[in-house]
Amino acid sequence: MGVIWRTFKLLLPAVIPSWRFFDFIAPSPRVQFALLESRTSSASHWQEYRPKPAHISFASMLRRMIWNPYWNASLFVVSCSERLLINPTPHSENEIFMRILADLNADSSISRKQYSAIQFRLLLVSREGQQLTEEVVFYSDIRSLPAQEEP
Repeated sequence: MGVIWRTFKLLLPAVIPSWRFFDFIAPSPRVQFALLESRTSSASHWQEYRPKPAHISFASMLRRMIWNPYWNASLFVVSCSERLLINPTPHSENEIFMRILADLNADSSISRKQYSAIQFRLLLVSREGQQLTEEVVFYSDIRSLPAQEEP
């Protein structure tokens, strides 16, 4: 009986989380990227990286609670972006670039022929009354795009 009680005491915090777990709650940074014609051009069109779907079915929601590697990878990018805001390192910036480039290579609907560079930025979205405000808090370096792989 003692082993069962100790096991239950270890599992209890996972089942009933403490709201004091977090020191503070802040907006999570959103990642946007822009494809550029050259390393010297400026971004005119920013695209959200992995935007959340407007609606998902109940069955999809249940399946995602058990198996969702896509969302896990998205959470890793959010973690890297939070680290960039707290303590910028080349590692976090490189990881975000690698994930964006991997998605660009996998998405055949995006034509990269006229682009040779890429940049991303982080922005915070907050609510002030009824209005949403966006604040850009980080711009990455502009990097050359690797040669696009032909199918």
